Order: sequence, then C-alpha cells, then structure tokens
Amino acid sequence: MIPDSLTSTPPPPASLTADQLRARVLYRDEQCFVIDKPAGLAVHKAGRITDHLELYLPHLAEQDGEPPKLAHRLDRDTAGCLILGRKPWALKRLGQMFAAGHVEKTYWAVADGIPEAEAGVVDLPLLKRIEPKSPSGAARSSWTIQPDPAGQPAVTDYRVLGTGNGRSWLELRPRTGRTHQIRIHCAAIGCPLVGEPFYGPERRLPGNLHLLARSVAFRMAFEFEPVSAIAPAPEHMRDALSACGWQGE
Repeated sequence: MIPDSLTSTPPPPASLTADQLRARVLYRDEQCFVIDKPAGLAVHKAGRITDHLELYLPHLAEQDGEPPKLAHRLDRDTAGCLILGRKPWALKRLGQMFAAGHVEKTYWAVADGIPEAEAGVVDLPLLKRIEPKSPSGAARSSWTIQPDPAGQPAVTDYRVLGTGNGRSWLELRPRTGRTHQIRIHCAAIGCPLVGEPFYGPERRLPGNLHLLARSVAFRMAFEFEPVSAIAPAPEHMRDALSACGWQGE
C-alpha cells in the first residue's frame, strides 16, 4: 500500500510563469500542443495537490481563445512530452488514438540494476487496489497498483541503451497505458527506477524519479501533417544518464 505519509506530502510547488510555460512548448499547430512537462508538477488537481499544470494552461490560450486541455496524463514526477488538445474535435480524436494505441510514445529511464537481456518485453497485467480509510483515523483512502493475473493487460517493450555503475539507461515503449505501468514493469524485472518512491525495494519520498517521456509521434488524420516532438533530458537525470553512456542531446 502507498503510505498516506508519502502521498499526503507533495514536493515543493513547481509553479510556472507564462514565459516559462511558453518556453516549454515543443510543438504547436492549430489542433494541439506538445509541451515539456517539468518533473514535480501534477497535471491536475487531486487529493491535497493544489499546484498543478491546469492552472497555467490559460497562458497558452490565444487572445480571446480557450486554453488547451489535457489529452492524456503523466505522473507528477515524470518529465517530458505531454499532449494538449486545442479544440473539442482534437481532444476527442486524441482520446480515440490513445485508446487504439495510435500514439507512439517513447520513454527514457535510469534504473538501479541491469536487465538480463539487452531488449525484451514485459507482459504483466496490473490491478489497482483501493485501500479504505483506516478506522484508526487515516484521513483518506489510498491506492496502489499491483501485478495481478486478474488485472488489465499491460505490455512494455524495453531496450538497454547504456550501462554504468550498476545502473542501466533504458528506452521503454509502452503498448498499453496503465497507471504506473513502466515503473512497476521495471521493478518486476529487477530494475526499479532511480528515485522510485513506491515500487522499489524501499519506500522513499517522491520527487526524484528518473523517468522521461522522451518523445511522441502521431498523425491526427490523413489531411494533417505528422506530429513528432522530443523532450530534452531534465537536469535531475543528466548525471545518471551520462554515467550510463549518454553523450548529451
């Protein structure tokens, strides 16, 4: 179970000014944005989280226009490519594409441990379990995701891009989009991510997860040009990536 003492203590707010958010735009057209979400910033309000990305999306609105909306989600501590829809049709279309697996997503991670094989597939169903409020006085219920044959199908392709000091630099391509999928699948093959607060061998406070949504690629429809975007490695991952052989952008 994810302890309430961890989930109820978010990291310091990562507020964005208008200029800072606009500087994080990786791609834009009439239908969508792709932005580089900073690690540590939740995408929306949840529980005790009060500082979140949706507060700042009006900074991306055109004059007298509506702000873009989330087309999907990233974990609070995951950095990188996040797609925003600018129009109702675009949001609906993106939702259909995500559901059908027509958005190509690539992640980078640094893991504690090195997989036995240089490339492989993790096929491990995942089940969300809700823990009720404790009668002894826990303020709210908590939840966790666990491998379980009765869970939803979850499949991740991985490839080792480099290694160093007992760690591995991984490229990950999830075929499905389950909550915490990459984090649990990496832990399941003996390679929990650096900074992993919940699914590693010991519980830690959130805030230093080495997971980057490195790139996205998709095409809204045949009449539109293909969309692709690549997010830079965030500052907190650069030393660990370099130790595994990364040569920079």
